[in-house]
Amino acid sequence: MDLQKWIDKGYEIIVDFGPKLLAAIAIWIIGSWVIKSLLKGIKKAMEKREYDESLKKFLLNLLSWILKIVLIIVVLGTVGVETTSFAAVIAAAGLAIGLALQGSLGNFAGGVLIMIFKPIKIGDLIEAQGEIGVVKEIEIFTTKLTGLSNKEIIIPNGALSNGNIVNYTTEGTRRVDLVFGVGYDSDIKQTKEVLMNVLTSHSKILKDPVPAVTVMELADSSINFAVRPWCKTEDYWTVYFDVTEQTKEALDAAGIEIPYPHQVEIHKES
Repeated sequence: MDLQKWIDKGYEIIVDFGPKLLAAIAIWIIGSWVIKSLLKGIKKAMEKREYDESLKKFLLNLLSWILKIVLIIVVLGTVGVETTSFAAVIAAAGLAIGLALQGSLGNFAGGVLIMIFKPIKIGDLIEAQGEIGVVKEIEIFTTKLTGLSNKEIIIPNGALSNGNIVNYTTEGTRRVDLVFGVGYDSDIKQTKEVLMNVLTSHSKILKDPVPAVTVMELADSSINFAVRPWCKTEDYWTVYFDVTEQTKEALDAAGIEIPYPHQVEIHKES
């Protein structure tokens, strides 16, 4: 008798709940397909309008999360869960999570600010939070850089948006700041000519702005020259290392000494 009662109860549950469950599964499958198709269409529209790559990824990621949350609420409502109560639970949970994850919310807000004001974009060479790298991806909570030694650097958006950012790419060109010291016996005019010849003969150094060579300092043991060539941002390190090497070779060829510490041995006669 009891067994028959449980069987009848089971049939009743299947009859009442089964269609709702099937409907919920169908809504989830169809809804997931719709979301995927919608995001694909939005992505194509953004590409046609030439949206900034970082903004495009950010908006698609954000929209994906919003649509999935809406779909989950619809599915739960289909199986009989009170969506008003569920919304209240989400609000309460959101408040609790918000208090617990204030840092993450700050990073989210920082990401939004970066998207709005666009101080950086994908491909920019920047210096921020003590790190230097090329912006690889701007996500909701973090920004990823590729460091100069090909290491991945992840910076929270909150810290990034609230700190100083040096963007080396925005202007398209950079000045290479170098300092070379020569001995006090060296002729200043000759030294400047040798240094300037190094700069004007390098193919990646720009002619405008004009490179500069000036006496920077009369130091304790050397006359220090400030050497300031300009180049495209992507050529910075090539110019830096080439000029350093070629300057040493040119000074040696001209017989101009670069001072360095000497050790003097004193021999006492017995």
